[in-house]
Amino acid sequence: MQRYFVKENITDQEFFLPPEIFHHAIDVMRDKVGDRFEIIGPDRQVQVVKLLSIDHSHAKGQIIQTIVHDPELPVQTTIVCGISKGDKTEKIVQKGTELGANRFIFYNSERSVAQWNDKKATKKLVRLKKISQGAAEQSHRTVIPEVLFCQNITAVFKETWQADHQVVAYEESAKQGETSQLARILQVVRKESKKQQNGETLALSAFFGPEGGFSPKEIKFFKQQNVSAVGLGPRIMRAETAPLYLLAALSFVLELE
Repeated sequence: MQRYFVKENITDQEFFLPPEIFHHAIDVMRDKVGDRFEIIGPDRQVQVVKLLSIDHSHAKGQIIQTIVHDPELPVQTTIVCGISKGDKTEKIVQKGTELGANRFIFYNSERSVAQWNDKKATKKLVRLKKISQGAAEQSHRTVIPEVLFCQNITAVFKETWQADHQVVAYEESAKQGETSQLARILQVVRKESKKQQNGETLALSAFFGPEGGFSPKEIKFFKQQNVSAVGLGPRIMRAETAPLYLLAALSFVLELE
């Protein structure tokens, strides 16, 4: 069943579809009277809607069921990436959203071949936020991950410093055969997540470099900020693959018991 996010909670049993939902449901998906889809607002309640009527510019829906279901990772996970070339940022946001990331931050790493100024970043963020919403709807998330841009790693830490755990995927750790650090940290996260009470949240930030990796200066900065360097197995991954590996490992440890 198709899912759509709405900006405001729908409180009326019967309502007219917002224009953006009308366009996709009626013009794109060609839904007919009697068809059903899901909507979700800021309250994160999933409501099943049945189409009652359609004309050339309006459609009326009726809420027929509210579903209680939480598909979100038990840990709010921020993926931080040095900007990579081409469409790699789009792939990271799309696939990372499907795998449960809560937030994405892109920044101008010292070794980033591609660099964003404020004008370019504004345009890129519009595109990435649309991708994030589309992926959240496709994967039946209850939240749309946030997408941010920072000019440098120092600015990034103003956004992430409160995280309970911070890790950096460091290829030198992988080259040296280090395999235990990530597993150890994820087991700690697992134990802590099980102790969470209602309303509590556990946060993890994970840092990934661009195609050229991190500079020695950046690695030194991570150490000063007590970010744990971890290897991601014996193989060296592409910039767009490494964040997905970590999210999959996190899901395996926390959600598949």
